[in-house]
Amino acid sequence: MDHDSGCVKDMGEEICFLGENEKGVSGLSEETDSDIHLCTDDECRRITINVSGLKFETQIRTLNRYPNTLLGDRTKRCSYWDTKRNEFFFDRHRLTFQSILYFYQSGGRLKRPPEVPSDVFLQEIKFYELDEETVEAYKEKEGFPPEEKEPLLPSGNLPAKLWLLMEYPNSSVGAKVIVVLSVLFVTVSIVTFCVETLPAFENCVCMNSSVETKNETAYINVPNFKHPLFVIEAFCMTWFILELLLRFIVCPSKVQFLKCTLNWIDLAAILPFILFIILFLITDDCGAAQNTGAISVIRILRVTRIFKLGKHSVGLQLLGKTLSTSWKELFMLTVFLGICIVIFSGAIYYAELGGEDSHFDSIPSAFWWAVVTLTTVGYGDMYPLTPAGKLVGTLAVLCGILALSFPVPVIVTNFGKYYKKYSKRTFRDDY
Repeated sequence: MDHDSGCVKDMGEEICFLGENEKGVSGLSEETDSDIHLCTDDECRRITINVSGLKFETQIRTLNRYPNTLLGDRTKRCSYWDTKRNEFFFDRHRLTFQSILYFYQSGGRLKRPPEVPSDVFLQEIKFYELDEETVEAYKEKEGFPPEEKEPLLPSGNLPAKLWLLMEYPNSSVGAKVIVVLSVLFVTVSIVTFCVETLPAFENCVCMNSSVETKNETAYINVPNFKHPLFVIEAFCMTWFILELLLRFIVCPSKVQFLKCTLNWIDLAAILPFILFIILFLITDDCGAAQNTGAISVIRILRVTRIFKLGKHSVGLQLLGKTLSTSWKELFMLTVFLGICIVIFSGAIYYAELGGEDSHFDSIPSAFWWAVVTLTTVGYGDMYPLTPAGKLVGTLAVLCGILALSFPVPVIVTNFGKYYKKYSKRTFRDDY
């Protein structure tokens, strides 16, 4: 084993003298024992690392900071020792290694050079066996989609099959059919939610029904069970309720199921319908159940049904990932717009103060004008009349354009990065 023996011999114990004019010089001299130290103990010995012809020098103790990596493990790195040139040789990507070496020197800071493709850099950090936490942090920063792991299945053959059927569309043809049906029901329920607000369908949910008694005929307000919109809504809600209950029953971990945000969105989508039925059974009055203040507020939760599509839509997942990654830029935009709103609201109020037919009777009332002007919408319901006010409006538009243009390139770049990773999945073969 020439490689191992050469490595062991060359890296054997040697004495380094730190003289007054010499630092790190190997050899013997007449210095006292207090002026000498063992390089193998202090790990100060410099080594040369040749990466495809590009040479780097560092100290052994620098590499030993991470003993579980390829360069930090003495046994692993010795297999790349060149006994003739007394150096380590790696036939790997040269530009990447400067970041790898800086990882050891800086104590764990990893940054990809702009000229190195992200997938090539990922291959290299995996080759040098950097710790899993560093690799995962890099993949998350660069927008790599999470690896498809083995699904966690519940115990039992039937629950496992049902869980795969409901949660993993690519597991079988039946699972794909379930996804198509789920998307269809979500789409139909959203259309129904919008159509029932049309004037032609006003008060279509409830109807007066006559009830014969001994002495007279009484009229009660009951749900219009035969109306097409109510029938469609009932079918959709039945599907959503059964789907949610079945997934909760067969899920492998109830705690993880409750922690999932999408499951709470599913619950919020069916909650208004369930509360309406419960209130009707309690009051026997459809109108009262329909127009109760709490129900009127909760009915807005029906809009959350559209988020159910995000579970099966890669596009919506990309949008959510982009927004979550760009939260710093969005926060910066919000702060900047907030400052501009206050400044220009005060400016337009005092510029228009004393003018005839002024639309700005206070600074808070000018907030709306500032918002629509800074965002370059301009509804025209409020506008300046004086020359000073028009000048303020012009400055507000220019500041709004600048404020919106600053974070947009970053957000677009993040979206493009995620879109590229999700649309071209061939990189999965590399790791």
